[in-house]
Amino acid sequence: MGISAEETTVRLRELLRRVMQGSPFYQRKYGEAGVDIDTIEALEDITILPFTTKEELRDAYPLGLQAVPDEEIVRIHSSSGTTGSPVIIPYTRRDVEVWADMMMRCYRLAGLSSRDRIQITPGYGLWTAGIGFQAGAELLGAMAVPMGPGNTEKQLQMMLDLKSTALASTSSYALLLAEEITKRGLKDKISLKVGIIGSERWSPKMRARIEDELGIDTYDIFGLTEIYGPGIALDCSLHEGLHYWSDHLFFEIIDPLTGERLPDGTLGELVITTLTKEGAPLIRYRTRDLTRILPEPCQCGCPFPRIDRLLGRTDDRIKIKGVNIYPGQIEDVIQRVEGVSSEYQIILERDAGRDTMLFRVEIEDAEDHENCRLKAKKLDKAFQDFIGVSVDVECVGLGALPRSEKKSRRVVDNREM
Repeated sequence: MGISAEETTVRLRELLRRVMQGSPFYQRKYGEAGVDIDTIEALEDITILPFTTKEELRDAYPLGLQAVPDEEIVRIHSSSGTTGSPVIIPYTRRDVEVWADMMMRCYRLAGLSSRDRIQITPGYGLWTAGIGFQAGAELLGAMAVPMGPGNTEKQLQMMLDLKSTALASTSSYALLLAEEITKRGLKDKISLKVGIIGSERWSPKMRARIEDELGIDTYDIFGLTEIYGPGIALDCSLHEGLHYWSDHLFFEIIDPLTGERLPDGTLGELVITTLTKEGAPLIRYRTRDLTRILPEPCQCGCPFPRIDRLLGRTDDRIKIKGVNIYPGQIEDVIQRVEGVSSEYQIILERDAGRDTMLFRVEIEDAEDHENCRLKAKKLDKAFQDFIGVSVDVECVGLGALPRSEKKSRRVVDNREM
């Protein structure tokens, strides 16, 4: 069950006492900010506390976030560190148990049970995804098939021979598998019924393609390495937002520019506080993810609150010709033009001080030049009407753009190269 504001406040105050006793990171941070945790008497007082940022987590490398003694740490996970020092997150035994329980809740919300066989394709090791999916499956009592990423031939063999009923995957790899299954005529031979898909934003068109080609229902899972990993939220069968586990996590939405807290229903940046985390608790962590809290109870009957599907990330923003563009807006444009696939690529160039944007997109019947011309014209008009920018459009055939076993690289920015 979700918990009340009063109980959330109790857990927040307990969290603050723990970090001030055991976290050098927060002791220093709050000392420099002049924060007195005893002034936090109600949930609304959380705005007194300064935000925690990704840059601070990188600066704490390797174990500056650790808030308990070494003997209580049973595992670490890490971000990729592709844009700076990696972020290392230590976990206690209790953290691992809480994470597995949240993952199990996600599986149950998706209708899975101990009778299911869950094929897990995300990576294992320092990345949180694979082991998170596996721990939840084992707690559920389901059969985990720990494939890891890549080796599509082996993936398909195991899917057929073991009769996997659920697929855990990135959307990019789920699409790649779907296309291979369609190409080989295997749709009627597989036993999949559910896809638990996350790690990157995916459009309604991409979702529809995956569901149609695999013959499954898909569920959008959310998580990030800094906050346990996958499994902190999942959409239900109604697909009208993602339920998050508010007994362990407190969500806020802020204006990404001013930091002002925004009311429920307003789009902004998601900020998360880990109410019960021990190894590396985070307070008011700026995720850079753009969404909104949905205030209405969900008709599915699940009592936990919801956020909307992610629009994108504040650092995924493309700025061209003075216009800010987010991935969710691009997917909305694609959704409006019939016969256009979910797969696209953006190439940004600068010529003589002028920025240009080439929008490459897969369409049906791309060999028909007149069809390509009409689709390009409609897409350019949609960009102008709904985003306010004109783009060059190149239409290509289905399957022509690069596929990935991890996350798709949709934006190539050559302006600073």
